[in-house]
Amino acid sequence: MLHRIAALIFLVLAVRCARAARLPLVETLNDRPVIGILTQEVRDPSLRPYGGTYIPSSYVKYIESGGARVIPIRLNQTIEEHEKIFRSINGLIFIGGAVDLETSDFAHTAGFYFRLALKANDEGDYFPIWGTCLGFQLLTVLVAGENLLSKTMADNISMPLNLTSDARASRMFKSFPPELFRALSEEPLTGNFHHYGVTEQVFVGNEKLSSFFTILSINQAENGAVFVSSMEGKKYPFYGVQWHPEVNRFQWNPHYTFPHSKNAVQVSSLLAQFLANEGRRSSHHFSQPEEESQALIYNYNPVYTANVSAYEQVYFF
Repeated sequence: MLHRIAALIFLVLAVRCARAARLPLVETLNDRPVIGILTQEVRDPSLRPYGGTYIPSSYVKYIESGGARVIPIRLNQTIEEHEKIFRSINGLIFIGGAVDLETSDFAHTAGFYFRLALKANDEGDYFPIWGTCLGFQLLTVLVAGENLLSKTMADNISMPLNLTSDARASRMFKSFPPELFRALSEEPLTGNFHHYGVTEQVFVGNEKLSSFFTILSINQAENGAVFVSSMEGKKYPFYGVQWHPEVNRFQWNPHYTFPHSKNAVQVSSLLAQFLANEGRRSSHHFSQPEEESQALIYNYNPVYTANVSAYEQVYFF
């Protein structure tokens, strides 16, 4: 009898602690995750005839290869429509590109979703965000409340990562096999295509950034500046890489140094799976299956653009 009473008391305390922490006793995974990709304004004159906003198909294939589906998030929607989308998707990716990080519609819309994600996670509603290249930079602007970028030219070059002591235990890299994790710091597995970034010195010296994100890797730019190349949120499931994991498997233009080695492909594969797994932890969903079907990227056709850009295919909106 005493053992039963003790067991009952333990169960009651466990339930109370879980409720206090706003965490479920058993996490139920969503095996049909949907990741939103925020579209971006077209700036390349050769692509403008096709549409006003775009998503390179390499990002779509990247997410799908990890085991998730994609919906495009158009910029010219109402606040109510964006709120509804947020409640329906299980994660968000900010793509690379070349728009203004403070004044563009891309930046404004990203900021709206970022604030929704902060609030949701604070309330125990798990919601991941991933930023690649410009998306990485945008995350630093949203967290710091200011643009801290400086010239860190690393354009059309693949490099190994200078991993920090925090990288091995990070959520982003902890699933990497030891040999691949080692290769990440020894082989040129990360494609870089950027002119600007946040230097390690500025990042560490900014209280908002250094308290929000953990630096997982750094790299040296052509001008000698050391920039942050990978990061993840300390409290929030927010992630950023200054390099492009999607190109390792889905971009092939011979004029660009896209890494295609066995290890480069595996890096891309594991990170795509990681993002999908993060999405599985979100319980957001569409209210109706028909609504979900109508929102998916399958309703759109990519355009062949290899003759005018580095992308083989692009979705336009």
